Amino acid sequence: MKRDAAVRTALCAVVVAAAGCGGHESAPAVATKGPDLVYVRAAAAPAVREQAFDGVLEAVNTATVSAQASGRIVELPVDVDSTVSKGDVIARLRDTEPRARLDASQAALREAQAAVTEAQADYARIKEVFDKKLIAQAQMDRATAARDAAQARLAQAQAALAGAQEQEEHALVRAPYAGIVTARQVQVGELASPGQPLVTMLSLDRLRAVVDVPQQFIAALRSASAARVVLPDGNAVAAGAIHIFPYADEHTHTFRVRVELPEAGTHAIYPGELVKVAFAVGEEPALSVPSTALAHRGEVTGLYVADEQQRLQFRAVRAGRSLPDGVVEILAGLSAGEPVAADPIAAAARLRQQEGASP
Repeated sequence: MKRDAAVRTALCAVVVAAAGCGGHESAPAVATKGPDLVYVRAAAAPAVREQAFDGVLEAVNTATVSAQASGRIVELPVDVDSTVSKGDVIARLRDTEPRARLDASQAALREAQAAVTEAQADYARIKEVFDKKLIAQAQMDRATAARDAAQARLAQAQAALAGAQEQEEHALVRAPYAGIVTARQVQVGELASPGQPLVTMLSLDRLRAVVDVPQQFIAALRSASAARVVLPDGNAVAAGAIHIFPYADEHTHTFRVRVELPEAGTHAIYPGELVKVAFAVGEEPALSVPSTALAHRGEVTGLYVADEQQRLQFRAVRAGRSLPDGVVEILAGLSAGEPVAADPIAAAARLRQQEGASP
């Protein structure tokens, strides 16, 4: 946490303005405004050193839902690409036999409840007479035993009813969580049996990136404290937990690494997509400027740099990684302390005026 704070502080020092365009000091200054251009000074500051690998997104929750009872499939309300909520019915089996068993269990429960009511009434009458010493102990014992037996039969009937309700519920196959259906293995009319796969589904709420890392890099990754996932649209998100498998694949000699992504948000990402996973493995100095200062002329990337007389020139540079806080690393073409126009569009207009005024 202390290192991350230091890095953020250093990166915030990148976007600074030249106190005067004549010097090339690397010390940051407060942003100031020239005649009509804002300049930022290229600054060399500590940046996170990353090791990046290609990864693939996969769903954390994926399951093949199976039948829990035997029966003919009478309804399949979902198909591939169907969206379901937790608890939605995804398959319905014929429930004639479970329903009959449930009805019988309910009838047995009502009979047991009536028997308990009768036995308790008999017990109460006999106990009243017994307390007056008008009947023998044997009669009292028989009444007590009849009451206890009736209560036991009631408990047995309640358990049988619970089992029948469970069996009847097994005729309805429900989604274990919210998600989408990716495969359907059966059709309406087929006979399902316990354990037979019915549909496969996954949840988009939680995703992770899976990376196969060559063994020569795994030692550095074991000390990595953070990682970020660069999505297909170019945006990056901070990763959560990093899980490194404790063994290598015997054929590829790579270690599998799983990187958890935050809960589903505004990014439209899906399992199976390719991403870049960048692991923070240390720090190194990096010359950086705001990414908004970069200008593109065809296939050339450059910056508008001011000299000591505040005359602009377009200079081709080689950009590197996108770093946090909206800055980009400059690998070649720029030196620390040089002032760069923050707005490339306004700088281009100024450069045209400058060239037109030249003799």
